[in-house]
Amino acid sequence: MSHGARVIRTGVSSAGPAAPPSAAASSAGSDADLVDGAYFRSCAGMLKVAQMISLLVGFISVNNSQWTDYSAYSYFQIVTMCDLVMILFFYIIHIFRIYRALTCVSWPLAEFLHYLIGTILLLIASIVAASKSHNLTGLVAGAVRSCLLVLMLFYCNVS
Repeated sequence: MSHGARVIRTGVSSAGPAAPPSAAASSAGSDADLVDGAYFRSCAGMLKVAQMISLLVGFISVNNSQWTDYSAYSYFQIVTMCDLVMILFFYIIHIFRIYRALTCVSWPLAEFLHYLIGTILLLIASIVAASKSHNLTGLVAGAVRSCLLVLMLFYCNVS
């Protein structure tokens, strides 16, 4: 019963001395490969952090203002928190390089669809919250911040 041709590797090479096995083993299974430290300092990583902070400030400004019992403001709060959680989800996906292990998902397409749907929902929530604000400063600030965030979300992540 033949299993085909086999390749036998030896430690001797004509190109020179072989690399020490400890260096190859440590680079293959190190913990530094689990976390992408360059993503923290990249433009996309800092943009995601700025988006999360802006969404949190918009949520807090609407939550701490008067007259937040209307359904329009509840919708605004739900949309901002869901968008914040999804941005955090994609941030973790990129930091821990989960996209390398889960190749069955098209991560660029999933992120694009998230930004497209999140932009539309935030735009609707911002317009509704701004139209119902009745000159209350917290509500106006939250709605305007969200409108600016919508523009930043869609323009920076799609282009």
